[in-house]
Amino acid sequence: MEFKFGGSAENQKTVLGHPSGLFVLFFTEMWERFSYYGMRALLVLFLVSTIIDGGWEWSRADALVLYGWYTGLVYLTPIIGGFIADKFMGYRKAVVLGAFIMTVGHASMALEGITSMFFYAGLSCLIIGNGFFKPNISSMVGQLYKTQGKEKDGGYTIFYMGINAGAFLGILLCGYIGENIGWHYGFGLAGIFMFLGMLQFYFTQKIFGKIGLSPKMAEGFEDTLEHSVEKLEENIEEVLDEAENSKVVRDRMFVIGVFSLFVVFFWWAFEQAGGSMTVFAADYTDRALIGSAAMTFKIVNTIITIVPMLVITWVLAMLFKQTFAKYSLANILLGLSFVIIWAIVIWMLNREFQSDATEVPASWFSVLNSLFIILFAPLFSKLWESKLNPSGPVKFAIGLLLVGLGFGVLAYGASAIPDGAKTASVSLMFLVIAYFLHTMGELCVSPVGLSYVSKLAPVKLVSLMFGIWFTANFFANLLGGLTGSFIDPISEEYGLSTFFLIFTIIPIAAALIMLLLNPMLKRKMHGIE
Repeated sequence: MEFKFGGSAENQKTVLGHPSGLFVLFFTEMWERFSYYGMRALLVLFLVSTIIDGGWEWSRADALVLYGWYTGLVYLTPIIGGFIADKFMGYRKAVVLGAFIMTVGHASMALEGITSMFFYAGLSCLIIGNGFFKPNISSMVGQLYKTQGKEKDGGYTIFYMGINAGAFLGILLCGYIGENIGWHYGFGLAGIFMFLGMLQFYFTQKIFGKIGLSPKMAEGFEDTLEHSVEKLEENIEEVLDEAENSKVVRDRMFVIGVFSLFVVFFWWAFEQAGGSMTVFAADYTDRALIGSAAMTFKIVNTIITIVPMLVITWVLAMLFKQTFAKYSLANILLGLSFVIIWAIVIWMLNREFQSDATEVPASWFSVLNSLFIILFAPLFSKLWESKLNPSGPVKFAIGLLLVGLGFGVLAYGASAIPDGAKTASVSLMFLVIAYFLHTMGELCVSPVGLSYVSKLAPVKLVSLMFGIWFTANFFANLLGGLTGSFIDPISEEYGLSTFFLIFTIIPIAAALIMLLLNPMLKRKMHGIE
């Protein structure tokens, strides 16, 4: 019997037209991103906060440099974790190990009030754990699909929705608790869901059949008819891959290299979200709301919190329907995590409605990115499966253009701020519009990029290529943090508007170059769409 999707017979049961295993990975990645983005939302705010408020009272420049190194290194270690998984551990063990190390990291950061050693040890664990986790779970998504076309693009876009569902909840809840209750509570909360996500994955992993096993375990896997068919298909695929013209392989690897180069410009600008854009939200945006404005925000905040929670819970229910009988323990753990999340959400919203005035948390604006992803990812998924689906290079160009335009909006909003001003009260709508444009750009670049790496890379080097892809993100995040650290000297001499114009002009220029390269890159992809 030939299966439509990779993995076990249980994985042939579908949710939203995709294999059930995709949604196991969806929720595992969701909780990992909850922990990462929840911590990221707090990092700069914690570092620049005063000693009285529980922070370390660092300068903006120092905080943004550390932010750049941290967010950069979490994308550098995947090249090592990807290599180890490819050669020795297999993807599954690497994912579990990475999740466990990150859980320890969050627990350590929750103890930051005792000594700074726990803070730095926690950051180190998060960086190392991410190296094992990130490239390997992405590789498993690609192996769920036996075709290299639109269906895989759609699968990666849904997976990306899971990433941003976790980011949305992490920023919203960890950010709120960190800013309003205590920084260490925000850091600690992130670790709880990383631990539950690890357990959920561990107890459901048999749904993937042979996908993600170490090379040694894969050879000794139970020789049922199902797995014999899978082995035959893999052998055919390997023979075809080896017989493939070496020029085709070189050309496709070249395309991955070009995409990796241009994605640096995108993330360099985009990752200002947790750095200079957070500084802009904290110090230059009018976040104090009273009267009807405060009530309007509370209602809007309730809607944008509850609606995504309902959508994600609905997806959870569909996964339960398909997998509960076989994987009841994993489903119970996953359900428990949602009970806890719902309890925290209800507590937070109720607490906000008890007060007459509202100050929008500086971390709240980062939630908009994830919210827009959740709302628009299904639309983009359908778009990429339709006749309107543009080529990969064109998608990248559109993404770069949109991120540049988003910073153009911020540059305009900051144009009235005097040179060197440390505070201002700019309308929060400028940040809202910027995050919307950035998110539309992200949907054109990030999930599509993951899919193209999966399709263009040689079969035996897929995870390693994901590691190289994430290395490009290392340079982007590091450069983004270092560039962001110049926010004060640039704004003092030229104005804050000029600072944001830097992030407007460079991505738009990169978009134009990518459009010019489109015909050549399409040829070198040799039929990959």
